Amino acid sequence: MGLFSKVLHAGEGRKIKALESIVPHVNALEPEMERRSDDELRALTVEYRSRLDAVAPLTDPARRDDRLEALEDLLPEAFATVREAARRTLGQRHFDVQIMGGAALHLGWVSEMKTGEGKTLVATLPVYLNALAGYGVHVVTVNDYLARRDAEWMGRIYRFLGLDVGVVVPQVEDFQEKKAAYLADLTYGTNNEFGFDYLRDNMAGTLDEQVQRGHFFAIVDEVDSILVDEARTPLIISGRADDAADLYHQFARVVRGLDRDRDYEVDEAKRTVVPTEDGIGRVESALGVENLYEHVNQNFVHQLQAALRAKELFKRDVDYVVQQGEVKIVDEFTGRILEGRRWSEGLHQAVEAKEGVRIKEENQTLATITLQNYFRMYDKLAGMTGTAATEAGEFAHTYGLEVVTIPTHMPMVRDDAADLIYKGEDSKFEAVANDIAQRHEEGQPVLVGTISVEKSEKLSRILDKRGVAHSVLNAKQHESEATIVAQAGRPHSVTVATNMAGRGVDIILGGNPEGLARQDLLADGTTPDESPERYDDLVAKYGEICREEGDHVRELGGLYVLGTERHESRRIDNQLRGRSGRQGDPGESRFYLSLEDDLMRLFATGAMTWVMDRAFPDDVPLEARMVTKAIERAQRTVEDRNFEIRKDVLKYDEVMNEQRKVIYKRREQQILRGEDLRDQAFEAIERAVDRLIATHCPGEFPEDWDLDEFHRELIATFPSEFDRPALDAALHVDQLRELVADEALARYEAKEEQIGVEMLREIERRVMLSILDQHWREHLYEMDYLREGINLRAMGQRDPLAEWQREGYDMFEAMMASIEDNFVRYITRLQVVAEEPPPRKQRNLRYSSPEDPVQGSGALRAAAAGMPPPEFDGDDVGVPAAAMATSAHAGGDEEVVQQPRRVEKTPGRNEPCFCGSGKKYKFCHGR
Repeated sequence: MGLFSKVLHAGEGRKIKALESIVPHVNALEPEMERRSDDELRALTVEYRSRLDAVAPLTDPARRDDRLEALEDLLPEAFATVREAARRTLGQRHFDVQIMGGAALHLGWVSEMKTGEGKTLVATLPVYLNALAGYGVHVVTVNDYLARRDAEWMGRIYRFLGLDVGVVVPQVEDFQEKKAAYLADLTYGTNNEFGFDYLRDNMAGTLDEQVQRGHFFAIVDEVDSILVDEARTPLIISGRADDAADLYHQFARVVRGLDRDRDYEVDEAKRTVVPTEDGIGRVESALGVENLYEHVNQNFVHQLQAALRAKELFKRDVDYVVQQGEVKIVDEFTGRILEGRRWSEGLHQAVEAKEGVRIKEENQTLATITLQNYFRMYDKLAGMTGTAATEAGEFAHTYGLEVVTIPTHMPMVRDDAADLIYKGEDSKFEAVANDIAQRHEEGQPVLVGTISVEKSEKLSRILDKRGVAHSVLNAKQHESEATIVAQAGRPHSVTVATNMAGRGVDIILGGNPEGLARQDLLADGTTPDESPERYDDLVAKYGEICREEGDHVRELGGLYVLGTERHESRRIDNQLRGRSGRQGDPGESRFYLSLEDDLMRLFATGAMTWVMDRAFPDDVPLEARMVTKAIERAQRTVEDRNFEIRKDVLKYDEVMNEQRKVIYKRREQQILRGEDLRDQAFEAIERAVDRLIATHCPGEFPEDWDLDEFHRELIATFPSEFDRPALDAALHVDQLRELVADEALARYEAKEEQIGVEMLREIERRVMLSILDQHWREHLYEMDYLREGINLRAMGQRDPLAEWQREGYDMFEAMMASIEDNFVRYITRLQVVAEEPPPRKQRNLRYSSPEDPVQGSGALRAAAAGMPPPEFDGDDVGVPAAAMATSAHAGGDEEVVQQPRRVEKTPGRNEPCFCGSGKKYKFCHGR
């Protein structure tokens, strides 16, 4: 059994031992790598790729698995190469535990490494190795700053070794620049940008407009934040829908007059608001309607629900902030403002109405996917974080990822003190301020964690009154968060941070000399790039200062982390504690709690109630083991509930995911890649005939048929008169079906010969693309509407999920049938119009109906009554102009002439097949 087979098949308790066995193989190559020159080290990249090509060429997709298996043999050499390159470019050498972490990532595991263990550097090992395969590697970060920073910082290693590095962030709007970033050997970016680019690619009109090149291997930094915390929020690309600003303002005024508990009931734990009968009556009176639930007023129910949720569940400076007249969402886990993000289903508009700011138009979903389903598309997925063990079950269930905890390079010596519990929030904050002031005076740096913008600003005001200098890091100061966090380890510093804002930035005891030098240059109006010599001098100056201050801080006990409230997830609490005690440094942590905290209030147990009933002074803290255990139980309860919610979201999205895969696969492989749609057109015509017969001629014999309506529908669907006497003469439904299908297909073949094969194929692709996109958008809107009310089915003793699956399938089948019907209507209306007088034989394409007189226009037009032409445009989708007549958006003034080509005549449907089988063509090669 090979080295990596042993690792992969090791039991849970033996994984670390198995990973440790890799380290000696890498270390043994270190002397050899040190002896190589820079050019010789760089040349190894070419050598490694040549060895992979010898096993299986990159251009042979059938042997891709062989090429990937060959990476295992390269691992020790590749890791040793990266270690030496890092030492030469960054002055950093990978520790043995970092080699273990890199191997775990290569194997597709989640590597749990404590804060300060150098996860960013660890990722360079598997990224380099897998980039050698040539399929592209994605490194996913939690924000744009980290994506740019890591691409530049770690990019020095990759570029030294001859690899290309790309970055995709929202600010990169240039199409060619973004496409080049994805074509690079490795690409850094945020989870949202990768996901949105995938959706945009599947809205593109041509393959050339797509930027991504597949999903081979992704390493997700802060994997718990991205794949767990943000998994409930789908990525949505939306367009403008009907504006209902007045209605939102009206409902905002109405709900202000409603009273909680009397007019509606709120369940904060489940995040629901339900109006009572009395409340509904008051709303109806205020609106002047008799019945809120009548069909004509159906949208009122949605408006009322959104207004009530905005009023009770979404709090200013907690869930959102108002800046420059806009409502901006605050990430509940990081405290950052989520620029450009909006709540869907009218909720954002309801919050805007509540705050009295300008309401932006409600959006309609154009494309959507959850992060769960996006990242499950990768052939290999890995992640790294400081806190993953508590979510190991979810990683395994949802993503098939194993979690392995990598040992620390130095022993952890942080002192985690017991929680202090106060009766009221005010007394808790007074105690927090006293503790901060005392440590600030002694010189010990303090990092304070709060759970919301509101709480951070409240504490900031208390510290201001006491004259304690401090920095505030919350959603309103997110642009400077990296600078603030980097200096949080300096003596006397006090940093108040919302949740885990600043993740990914190390807090170095004594401060960060590079950051201080950069601040000095920026204050003087210059940058490190513009003044490199001065920058180096400042780094040297501050380096000495920071070393001395770091020693002083260690003597004081290191960084003191103070939590002002327990988060509903133990993992978030552990992340806050983990900011202290990095790389064997000393540190302390403590949480201050009150019985008025949300977690204590919403999930109070018997132990909590017992404590609340005890009579003890507000300013006297309680240290009760029973209460601490009760808090941990409450956290586990919330974690389990949130896991169930995420599993529920995944189950519902699985329906959309299967539908999305069908549409996107058909869109790319059958349409964008230029697949011949002739067979599909034949099948679509036959199925369209079958549907008409099933609707109007359901029985086997004529007495059950409605031939008058059937004939009218035939004329509406196909462009010419069908022989009515022949229909009347049919004696059986099979005879009727064959008669109509043969006639329709014969006319299609005649049109193909008349127009020209190549032109018709191009028209078919473009018409199908337009119809497919239009129907998919409408389907998403209808599915959104269905999802909004599906939970009400439980009141009728029906399983909402089963109902969602059943109705979603029915709606999808109906959409696919509608796509085919419309495709048939458009394609069968194509006509050749001869221009007079023609300089030579010219042909133009247009749509016509039996009632439509022939005109000399070259415009493509749809003839079906009330049906708009398909929305395609030659310039938009990048099809050569010579392949199309004037688009549906253009007028009839411009014409593009196509000279038809001669093609071999295809046998008629009822003629003998050309292969000599003796069968009719339609039953042989014409199927």
